[in-house]
Formats: sequence, structure tokens, C-alpha cells
Amino acid sequence: MKTEIIESKGNKLSIKVSGATLPFMNTIRRVCIGRVPIMAIDMITMYENTSSMFDEYVAHRIGLIPLITPKGAKEGMEVSFSLDESGPKVVYSGDLKTQDKDVKVAKDRIPIISLYEGQNLRLEGKAVVGTGMKHAKFQSGVSAYEEDEKGNVIFRVESFYQMNPKELLVRGCKGLENDFAELGKALKKAK
Repeated sequence: MKTEIIESKGNKLSIKVSGATLPFMNTIRRVCIGRVPIMAIDMITMYENTSSMFDEYVAHRIGLIPLITPKGAKEGMEVSFSLDESGPKVVYSGDLKTQDKDVKVAKDRIPIISLYEGQNLRLEGKAVVGTGMKHAKFQSGVSAYEEDEKGNVIFRVESFYQMNPKELLVRGCKGLENDFAELGKALKKAK
């Protein structure tokens, strides 16, 4: 199997793969979408919300904000975030504060809510590691593929900014490699 990078720009990556079957490339695509562990804010404790939005609506929006996920992020890892803002202002993702230098919001200008004069929003959130199989907020990106006229596969990856697309593809392939190793061990025991 040979690969060639066609384009790598921002959060998008396109590669040409020769010598791979479409079912194999589909497996990589599905792993990249649903099985790469990333961090997302999963639990919110709302201390004050005098805005016009329900607590659950605000919590849902915060949960969908992409967080930079370090390579060493493992299941069970938790990072706390806090938010304490008063209107009038638009509250953005960059207003979420954390003490962890490795896990922070990926994009600072994602609007969360507009607060008007006299409205306050004060909360704490806990980011945890999960996968897209659990909830869409844990999806690391999207990927697609197509076969060209010469039988090569054009594979595209677009990350949701938790990591760059090359890293997303590498983490997906490593996860698949680990799955194959576990399958091999299980088959040896079954003899």
C-alpha cells in the first residue's frame, strides 16, 4: 500500500492511497469518525443562569465546543472548566477557563449565548474522554473516500479542531492496530 498527500491545509487532509481495498478504507473512515478518543465537556454544574435560555440548552451548546485533546488523553481523565460572565456581552467559547495548559478550547470565537444588561451566567464543567460511539460531542472529525479512474482511493479527513487531521488519522490507525492485536491474542487463546 502506498500513500501520497494530495493536500494538507488547516483542519483538512486529502491523501491518495494505492493498493488498498474500499472495505479496508471504509474501516479506517469509521474508526476515525467514531473511535478516536477525544475530550468534551460532559457534565455542567450551573450556579447562576439569569439568561433567557434554559440551563440544559446552555449546557448542550458548551458540550459541543471542541477541546484540544492531548496525545496522552486516556479514559478516566478529567479537566475542569469554569465560566463567570455578566451582560451585556456575547459569551464565547474562549471565555471558558481551565487550569490545564494541555486541554483548552480549540476555537475561541464560538458563540455560546448573548447576555443582556443584568443577566449572569456562572457554571463549572468537567471535560472527560469519550468516543463518537457514545455521543456526537466526542466525534473527532469526518472522513470520506472515493475511488479514482486508476483504482486509487482518495481519502479525505476533516478534524473538528481537537487535533490536526494527520494526528486524527494516525490515532485512528493506531486504534485499529490495537484492535487487530487484541483479536490476535484472543484467537491464540481459543486454540
